[in-house]
Amino acid sequence: MNSDIIDLVEKSSLKEDAPKFDVGDSVDVHNKILEGNKERIQVFSGVVIAKSGRGSREMFTVRRIVAGEGVERKFPLHSPRIAKIEVKRSSVVRRAKLYFLRDRVGKAVRLKERRMS
Repeated sequence: MNSDIIDLVEKSSLKEDAPKFDVGDSVDVHNKILEGNKERIQVFSGVVIAKSGRGSREMFTVRRIVAGEGVERKFPLHSPRIAKIEVKRSSVVRRAKLYFLRDRVGKAVRLKERRMS
């Protein structure tokens, strides 16, 4: 009963056009940034290494390499700050969390591409 009430309250804050993507997909996250009184869109592109939560609390973690250093960022899926999420590439993975990619360098980070037929 308690979770039914929470689901009803959260329903208003969910995005209807939330894209379908999985762990292992390469994505571009278009994030709205406020600078003073101006708003611009910044693109964060990388590999989704984790998804967690459900409903309006659903989060996903994106990892990319910047200047030889790994950078990870968590995004709330249904946030109004996220303009759009583009799936660039899907990969075949056998894990729900790809934290093992943190220890890998160079070509070892690559994931096998999922062929769509």
